[in-house]
Amino acid sequence: MPYVTTKDDAKLYVKTWGSGRPVVLIHGWPLNADSWDDVALGLAGAGFKTIAYDRRGFGRSDQPWQGYDYDTLADDLACVIDQCAGGEAGSLVGFSMGGGEVARYLSRHGGKSVSKAILVSSVVPYMLKTSDNSNGTPQSVFDEMAQGMKADRAKFFAAFFKDFFGVGLTSHPTSNEVLEWARSVSMQASLKATLASAKSFASTDFRADLPAFKVPTLIIHGVDDKIVPIDASGRAAARAITQATLIEYDGAPHGLQATHKDQLSKDMLEFIRH
Repeated sequence: MPYVTTKDDAKLYVKTWGSGRPVVLIHGWPLNADSWDDVALGLAGAGFKTIAYDRRGFGRSDQPWQGYDYDTLADDLACVIDQCAGGEAGSLVGFSMGGGEVARYLSRHGGKSVSKAILVSSVVPYMLKTSDNSNGTPQSVFDEMAQGMKADRAKFFAAFFKDFFGVGLTSHPTSNEVLEWARSVSMQASLKATLASAKSFASTDFRADLPAFKVPTLIIHGVDDKIVPIDASGRAAARAITQATLIEYDGAPHGLQATHKDQLSKDMLEFIRH
């Protein structure tokens, strides 16, 4: 089934590999499902049905004008689970922006068909700096991002992905070809989706969703993540989620699927198997 239809008739491109207990992989902003390929290949080879899809507005999915709020995105995820997972409980994995979809799905849909959750470099619980979230990112940073994308999106992403993959800062260097691939994939998304989704992950407060994490939860985050700093995200989520286990990757940036794919695959697989 290459496409899933959402409640508002948007078509989402879905990749399903292997068979067994389902593992649903949600990609980060501004990429698509292909960013999970290395990890998905290992999961499928280990006997799991891996399901990865392009978020609305990105990759090969439809590009509707509306629906980039997390309630709608969680409903999209529910459609993917209902139409692709066969009703069997499995693991739900969210990278970066995708962590928000995990949190909102668990609270909005009661955790239906989810037995375990994994947050990788996730924006959960709250990215924005406020009076009660002092470790967050100032609004001015997100404003500058939006201005940069509106002025020259390709140029913005050229610089963004150097931080994303920790170029010059990590012991796991990323090739120029990976940087070019990431920029190319990002330019496939609509500008509307790119801007609206960035606003959503920057401003959505998931702290009220955290009690809905009633399943074992693995949190993986790079200590040197410059895109989603660990103190306001991974560490804060680990303190608030009852059944959470936090694994910190020393010296690691944001894009762990490329820079630490072997370690990430190993840690995820060990958690999912048990």
